[in-house]
Amino acid sequence: MATGWICHERYFWYDTGTGPLGMPSGGSLEPLRHPDHPDTKRRFRNLVEVSGLLDALVPLAPRPATEEELLRVHTGAHVARMRELSASGGGDAGDGESPFGAGSYDIARLAAGGVITAVDAVLDGAVANAYALVRPPGHHALPDRGIGFCMFGNIAVAAEHARARGLRRIAVVDWDVHHGNGTQAIFEADPGVLAVSLHQDGLFPLGSGAVDERGTGPGKGFTVNVPLPPGSGTGAYLEAFERVVEPAVRAFAPELLFVASGFDASTYDPLARMGLHSGSYRQMTERVMGLGVPVVVAHEGGYSPEYVPFCGLAVVEALAGIRTAVTDPFLEDLLAIPGQELTVHQREAVARAAAALDLEAVRSAP
Repeated sequence: MATGWICHERYFWYDTGTGPLGMPSGGSLEPLRHPDHPDTKRRFRNLVEVSGLLDALVPLAPRPATEEELLRVHTGAHVARMRELSASGGGDAGDGESPFGAGSYDIARLAAGGVITAVDAVLDGAVANAYALVRPPGHHALPDRGIGFCMFGNIAVAAEHARARGLRRIAVVDWDVHHGNGTQAIFEADPGVLAVSLHQDGLFPLGSGAVDERGTGPGKGFTVNVPLPPGSGTGAYLEAFERVVEPAVRAFAPELLFVASGFDASTYDPLARMGLHSGSYRQMTERVMGLGVPVVVAHEGGYSPEYVPFCGLAVVEALAGIRTAVTDPFLEDLLAIPGQELTVHQREAVARAAAALDLEAVRSAP
């Protein structure tokens, strides 16, 4: 079976305004495009088409998430506020750094619904796996507000949809460079969802994503954080997969696995200080595929319009099992820069996360 592909022109119309780094412009802040501008994801979509890979994918038309579906993870007040602000010309999702324009509520519903569409296609057997190139992203959104450029928790909403269809155990592997705090907050007391986040230590949100954040109550042990030192490259991430991600997922034995696919851990990203390249993402996708679980990949962050397309193409190629003729024009130079090999302090960081992993708790999932 082929790989499903979800994308829609409306995703590129989500208007994040002209505030530098998400801050409102004015005074000493001259207007500048927001980091989460549409060009990055549009260029990713365009490269998938130009490569010829798009012809081998199964196009899936997204539908908007219903308010009932949103309310499975978000408060009524948050949903109503987003709807009302969108109808009145726009506003902010909740943290003062996540602006949106008129009509953005409907686009955000379409983003969450796009991931739901991917879930249905995989569970129905129409495709083997799927990539949802959606916008806005979702993994920072909390039950009662949006932050970090996110309005709604796209993966969280889709995970609850999957459970409404009868699934009991769902895993989320988040390799966005920022901590998946929203997914963690939504499911931290829930033993039915294993939430694993690999992220740059201490980057965003501040004070979030430490190793000792392991879930609460019946969800204790089902939250797994792997904070990696700035500068981590392929070696550190593959060490984290071998020692933390793969053991946790195998012990949990999920029926469906989501990947929160941010490309902001790449060397060229302006909002982080990590060192991954397109080959890193290809290898991580192959490791995920090797777990033998149905996979839905949902796009999250990534703010280099030059480089995100090549990282994204590598992931979709790995999902589809097709290598196109496109080569990453930046890869040779990136491989020549020191930093891809695992270092002692990176190994120690992964070891701390591995030591905090409670495989017996994870195996006990109902």
